[in-house]
Amino acid sequence: MTEKIKIFAVVGPTASGKSALALELAKRHGGEIISCDSMQVYKRMDIGTAKPTADEQRAVRHHLIDVVEPDVSFSSEDYVELASKAIEDCASRGKIPIVCGGTGLYLDALLRGGNSAEVKDTSDIRAMLTERAERDGVQAIHRELASVDPESAAEIHPNNVKRVIRALEIYYSCGVPKSELDRASRELEPKYDANVLWLSYSDREILYSRIEKRVDEMIREGLLFETEKLMNEGVFEKNGTAAQAIGYKELLGYFKGEKTLEMAITDLKTSTRRYAKRQITWFSAKKYAVPLEVDCGGSIKRFEEIVNNAQNLFSL
Repeated sequence: MTEKIKIFAVVGPTASGKSALALELAKRHGGEIISCDSMQVYKRMDIGTAKPTADEQRAVRHHLIDVVEPDVSFSSEDYVELASKAIEDCASRGKIPIVCGGTGLYLDALLRGGNSAEVKDTSDIRAMLTERAERDGVQAIHRELASVDPESAAEIHPNNVKRVIRALEIYYSCGVPKSELDRASRELEPKYDANVLWLSYSDREILYSRIEKRVDEMIREGLLFETEKLMNEGVFEKNGTAAQAIGYKELLGYFKGEKTLEMAITDLKTSTRRYAKRQITWFSAKKYAVPLEVDCGGSIKRFEEIVNNAQNLFSL
């Protein structure tokens, strides 16, 4: 049996400090970083996705950053294909692959070798289902899902039209219910010898404070200009995923005259906190992910202590 490639991963909620930790580990141990962020793959979406800076990318080689135009769809299967190649490339050159990001779905698919319920985009089927949902209503499209995949229908709320359509798209494109593919993927042998660390906060208010500061910094760095530029390029009209990206969708209302700038920024902070909660729920439920608390006594631990604890858990 071929020996599995050993990889490390630093994951967790937004603004938790995972990028800084992964960067330091890569510097100390000859690693390269494979981004695990569904939005950082898009070119010119820089500030809103908190991409590594030019200096950080010069210090340590990063993969899966700026790989597609922002008006192009990008699936978890696309991610697994590119990330797997990057991991193999790193290993072939004696570099430690360090996966870093907060998109749990992408990480799951990568560890399973791409055997997830996600399939390559079938835009013709999706367009047909979208048109049907708009014509017949969300309840009708949900009943259609219940008729072919009752398990998925029971898990997906009828108002979550995007997920309902995606589940139907999977069924009509491969002839197998999404729920069945999900079960099969959970039983597969992991593709890599993976050591996954997720950054956790016992005091959520510390994390939320970091989120507030990050949003304020993004605004100062030019997030408004970046959003307006992408909007004028028609990116958000062509790519629904980009249009729903936290950091942009909240500001679109401001540019459309639907809310004040202050309201848009408040909405952005609220959306980011909610997203962090969902990420925490996701990673805390994964048995393969080892938690590392980065706060103590109401404050952040010293960075050197966090790095050393990570190295101990990673056995680096």
